[in-house]
Amino acid sequence: MTFLYFFTITLFLIICALLCAVILMQESKSSGLGASFGGDSSESLFGTSTADVLKKVTAWLAVIFLTACILLSLWTTALGRSQNNAPAFTMERIESQ
Repeated sequence: MTFLYFFTITLFLIICALLCAVILMQESKSSGLGASFGGDSSESLFGTSTADVLKKVTAWLAVIFLTACILLSLWTTALGRSQNNAPAFTMERIESQ
Protein backbone atom coordinates (compact mmCIF):
# COMPACT_ATOMS: atom_id res chain seq x y z
CA MET A 1 0.00 0.00 0.00
CA THR A 2 2.90 2.35 0.66
CA PHE A 3 4.19 1.89 -2.89
CA LEU A 4 0.77 2.78 -4.31
CA TYR A 5 0.59 5.88 -2.11
CA PHE A 6 3.99 7.18 -3.20
CA PHE A 7 3.30 6.27 -6.83
CA THR A 8 0.12 8.35 -6.65
CA ILE A 9 2.05 11.26 -5.15
CA THR A 10 4.57 10.98 -8.00
CA LEU A 11 1.75 11.13 -10.55
CA PHE A 12 0.35 14.14 -8.69
CA LEU A 13 3.69 15.94 -8.99
CA ILE A 14 3.85 15.15 -12.72
CA ILE A 15 0.35 16.61 -13.14
CA CYS A 16 1.52 19.73 -11.26
CA ALA A 17 4.48 20.16 -13.60
CA LEU A 18 2.32 19.62 -16.70
CA LEU A 19 -0.23 22.14 -15.47
CA CYS A 20 2.49 24.73 -14.91
CA ALA A 21 3.97 24.10 -18.37
CA VAL A 22 0.60 24.35 -20.13
CA ILE A 23 -0.25 27.57 -18.31
CA LEU A 24 3.11 29.08 -19.26
CA MET A 25 2.67 28.09 -22.92
CA GLN A 26 -0.53 30.06 -23.25
CA GLU A 27 -0.42 33.35 -25.03
CA SER A 28 -0.64 36.36 -22.80
CA LYS A 29 -1.30 40.01 -23.57
CA SER A 30 2.43 40.47 -23.86
CA SER A 31 4.81 37.75 -24.99
CA GLY A 32 4.55 34.39 -23.22
CA LEU A 33 6.82 31.39 -23.03
CA GLY A 34 6.61 31.03 -26.80
CA ALA A 35 8.80 34.10 -27.20
CA SER A 36 11.52 32.31 -25.24
CA PHE A 37 11.77 29.72 -28.00
CA GLY A 38 12.21 32.30 -30.73
CA GLY A 39 8.62 32.30 -31.93
CA ASP A 40 6.76 35.46 -32.75
CA SER A 41 3.59 36.13 -30.76
CA SER A 42 1.58 35.72 -33.96
CA GLU A 43 3.11 32.33 -34.78
CA SER A 44 1.67 29.22 -33.21
CA LEU A 45 3.35 25.95 -32.33
CA PHE A 46 0.20 23.82 -32.61
CA GLY A 47 -1.61 25.56 -35.46
CA THR A 48 -4.31 28.18 -35.66
CA SER A 49 -6.49 26.83 -32.84
CA THR A 50 -3.72 26.75 -30.24
CA ALA A 51 -5.54 28.96 -27.76
CA ASP A 52 -8.61 26.71 -27.79
CA VAL A 53 -6.57 23.52 -27.39
CA LEU A 54 -4.49 24.94 -24.55
CA LYS A 55 -7.58 26.23 -22.77
CA LYS A 56 -9.19 22.78 -22.90
CA VAL A 57 -6.00 21.03 -21.79
CA THR A 58 -5.62 23.52 -18.94
CA ALA A 59 -9.20 22.98 -17.83
CA TRP A 60 -8.86 19.18 -17.84
CA LEU A 61 -5.53 19.27 -16.02
CA ALA A 62 -7.01 21.64 -13.43
CA VAL A 63 -9.94 19.28 -12.82
CA ILE A 64 -7.56 16.30 -12.51
CA PHE A 65 -5.30 18.32 -10.20
CA LEU A 66 -8.13 19.35 -7.86
CA THR A 67 -9.59 15.83 -7.77
CA ALA A 68 -6.20 14.28 -7.04
CA CYS A 69 -5.55 16.90 -4.36
CA ILE A 70 -8.79 16.07 -2.56
CA LEU A 71 -8.29 12.30 -2.86
CA LEU A 72 -4.69 12.47 -1.61
CA SER A 73 -5.82 14.65 1.29
CA LEU A 74 -8.46 12.12 2.30
CA TRP A 75 -6.04 9.23 1.83
CA THR A 76 -3.36 10.93 3.96
CA THR A 77 -5.92 11.60 6.69
CA ALA A 78 -7.00 7.95 6.65
CA LEU A 79 -3.38 6.80 6.89
CA GLY A 80 -2.81 9.15 9.84
CA ARG A 81 -5.83 7.78 11.66
CA SER A 82 -4.74 4.19 11.16
CA GLN A 83 -1.27 4.97 12.51
CA ASN A 84 -2.74 6.69 15.59
CA ASN A 85 -4.47 3.41 16.52
CA ALA A 86 -1.12 1.63 16.70
CA PRO A 87 0.32 1.06 20.18
CA ALA A 88 2.35 4.01 21.37
CA PHE A 89 5.82 3.19 22.62
CA THR A 90 6.71 6.19 24.71
CA MET A 91 9.70 6.44 26.99
CA GLU A 92 7.45 6.27 30.06
CA ARG A 93 5.92 3.03 28.89
CA ILE A 94 9.29 1.51 28.03
CA GLU A 95 10.82 2.55 31.37
CA SER A 96 7.90 1.13 33.34
CA GLN A 97 8.43 -2.34 31.86
